[in-house]
Amino acid sequence: MTDIIYTDAVIVGAGPVGLFAVFQLGMVDVEAHVVDILDRPGGQCVELYPEKPIYDIPGLPEVTGQGLADNLLAQIQPFAPRFHFNQMVAALERTPDDRFLLTTDAGTRFDAKVVVIAAGGGSFLPRRAPIPGVEAYEGRSVFYAVRAKDAFRAKHLVIVGGGDSALDWTLNLAPIAESVTLIHRRDVFRAAPDTVNKMRALVDKGVVDLFIGQATALIGENGMLKAVKAKAEDGSLHEIAADAMLPFFGLAAQLGPIADWGLNMSEDLIPVDVESYQTTTPGVFAIGDVNAYPGKLKLILSGFHEAALMAQAAARRVHPERRMVFQHSTSSSTLQKKLAGA
Repeated sequence: MTDIIYTDAVIVGAGPVGLFAVFQLGMVDVEAHVVDILDRPGGQCVELYPEKPIYDIPGLPEVTGQGLADNLLAQIQPFAPRFHFNQMVAALERTPDDRFLLTTDAGTRFDAKVVVIAAGGGSFLPRRAPIPGVEAYEGRSVFYAVRAKDAFRAKHLVIVGGGDSALDWTLNLAPIAESVTLIHRRDVFRAAPDTVNKMRALVDKGVVDLFIGQATALIGENGMLKAVKAKAEDGSLHEIAADAMLPFFGLAAQLGPIADWGLNMSEDLIPVDVESYQTTTPGVFAIGDVNAYPGKLKLILSGFHEAALMAQAAARRVHPERRMVFQHSTSSSTLQKKLAGA
């Protein structure tokens, strides 16, 4: 267990709505930490359609999922956001002093006055590798996320998949691993073209081995890998030495432990008060696709609106001694100094 991190707010979810919540909370002097199960900010936009254009963001006639995330990250920079990636909030409990204690599956603990759930359709959890007996190796030598690069230093590493995550980690881990073999079922990749080109350059140099086929079985004992069996396109069987394997078979949306937080949920959605987007638990707010109310539209711009109203209510809870005065960023010198990082 780590030491407890004390903060005003914890935002669960680093998608566009969670990122904009950092901005809105920062504007009313509420500091926030952000927790996300993925290894980068941007949520579904970045993970599922980073290069797909989005057309309904106000003021941006067209922007990609990655472009939107990049713009939001630039916008919140004055508030020095602190992110905790590759983690899922596993438990939430109210403390005797009317605060909240959150614990992640990585052991990180937060003590916060406010909790903001911006989890979209839920946590996007990695799909389990479709290999018999893989469960016995998970968490010991088969990993669905990289928490620390050094864990793979001098290892014989097998990476399985053809998307951005698989190729990004192929490029990042090749310099420190003893060997890297990338397995994909066909010689066509879904990753960004530049990333594909860089991967192929490493293959040409002999730094990375590319195996076109499918991983079919694992060889090892007591959860520790020795080799991965793979079937090539021509039907031939091969054994690839492996100390560790990183399978990237995409993500599946699951609400996860949030469903057990006593939030009066219905059909995996959290009902909220539309004045503040507070849930039935005072101090816990839900914004974005995870919430439900009459007339709800599942649009990013709707989540932005919800974040603005949530922040006003959250500030009253965090700073009950202050008189809340609404200010426009165009005319408030105080807000302008915040945005300038002063």
